[in-house]
Amino acid sequence: MPARDIFHNAVSVALEKEGWKVTDDPLLIEYGKQELYIDLGAEKVIAAEKGQRKIAVEIKTFLGPSLITSFYAAVGQFIAYQTALETIQPDRLLFLAVPADTYARFFIAPSVQAVVARQGMKLIVFDEQQARIEQWSE
Repeated sequence: MPARDIFHNAVSVALEKEGWKVTDDPLLIEYGKQELYIDLGAEKVIAAEKGQRKIAVEIKTFLGPSLITSFYAAVGQFIAYQTALETIQPDRLLFLAVPADTYARFFIAPSVQAVVARQGMKLIVFDEQQARIEQWSE
């Protein structure tokens, strides 16, 4: 089992504050001979749709020495997880959770936004101090 990200608990609490039930911690996806561990799996009952919405959340800190190198790794991981989910659990949407300060400093750059859009990356922007989701970007 992989080590937890330092913001793991903050994101888990933030999701619960918004009415999500964390169902998998981590979410194991067996894809071919690979075991992929996505940080969180969660579900939410949507009354208007009379159904459930399922998500998978990969949490990233972006605390390494290079934001761009951390971004490259996150994009690659997102693509691999998205590919597996489309095959194994196509009803589950994948989100990348990023700290609000990193989003404000880095993710607003046009070149980063272009990659996010091109790859169809969905983002959760969270405040790690308040354990609160500031923005959902689909």
